[in-house]
Amino acid sequence: MTSKSTPDAQDTKNHGKRPAVPASLIAGFAAVAAAGLIAACGSGGSSASARVGSTQGSGGGTQQAAAGLTISSRQVSGAGTVLTNQSGRTLYTPEQEASGSIKCTGSCLGFWFPVTMAQGATPHAASGVTGKLGSVKRPDNGDLQLTYNGDPLYTFRLDSAPGQAHGNNFTDSFGGQSFLWHVATVSGAAPAGGQPSNPSGNSGYNYQGGGY
Repeated sequence: MTSKSTPDAQDTKNHGKRPAVPASLIAGFAAVAAAGLIAACGSGGSSASARVGSTQGSGGGTQQAAAGLTISSRQVSGAGTVLTNQSGRTLYTPEQEASGSIKCTGSCLGFWFPVTMAQGATPHAASGVTGKLGSVKRPDNGDLQLTYNGDPLYTFRLDSAPGQAHGNNFTDSFGGQSFLWHVATVSGAAPAGGQPSNPSGNSGYNYQGGGY
């Protein structure tokens, strides 16, 4: 009678041996691992590049660098034709910086956010914006701040949407330096006089000049 291996005997023969893994499967695992590594490296590089050239205001406002930034204009009730950034936010300049000398530093930056630009960047003016765009080096951190006809440009913390101009004819004081702010107009001239909008609901900012 022919002898047959019983299941127990077969198991004993294979005991301690790993099943062979096909070469094609090993190659597949290696390709997936390599692709994952490349994707991870690419993702990290993109995140780093996106942060280059931007500045964070002490009040939480972030200004994007002006690489490719276009300055536009729009009509704002009571203020005329004002300059706006690429998000449609109204731009301002204080009378005290008309010479291009930066005075809004320290706690002032908690409410007024400089429009900054990367070294070597060229900002662009939309149709109808006829003044000269340039830059001035800030004395506090060395950033290049965008200027219009030599006047440094800012956005205002209390403007919560495009088309608002709560900072027009606004007076305040920081570190002993008083400011009178106006919207930046296409003509470069200060708009007609008037009272600033009352920033109702703001609990920590005395817009009539109180000691920040």
